[in-house]
Amino acid sequence: MKQIRSFFKDNNAFGVVEIVLIIIVVVALIVIFRDEIMSLVTKAFGTIAEKTDEIVNI
Repeated sequence: MKQIRSFFKDNNAFGVVEIVLIIIVVVALIVIFRDEIMSLVTKAFGTIAEKTDEIVNI
């Protein structure tokens, strides 16, 4: 019985739970906005490729 009471008094596990919840929220946001994120990344890499071509062809 003392072990159970000490387990509930120990707050170290709450940090782990908070981190797991944050990770779940981040993954959910990535899944929800996947198309927008992919569009943004594709556009950014396209711009980088264009600018690189301009610099190399100078």
